[in-house]
Amino acid sequence: MDRTQQAREVDRNYDAFVRMLASLLSEHRNEFALMRDAKIVEFFERPGDANRAGVDRFPDQIFSIQEVTDEPIDLGFWSHVDPH
Repeated sequence: MDRTQQAREVDRNYDAFVRMLASLLSEHRNEFALMRDAKIVEFFERPGDANRAGVDRFPDQIFSIQEVTDEPIDLGFWSHVDPH
């Protein structure tokens, strides 16, 4: 797995997420967005669910997860985290 490629994906997704955040808050506040290719794939109630879906859907494990909250936080790459 190429860490440089992962880092680029996380950065691209985060930049796209920050631009979308204001429009997401009303419907998806406190949910977790699974992202790939600077697009939101799906929303989840728990970060562990988003992570499991990302691992299942993307065998290369290049994806990121962002929490929809008033203050964007870069959660980075979660391939080795299982917070349930």
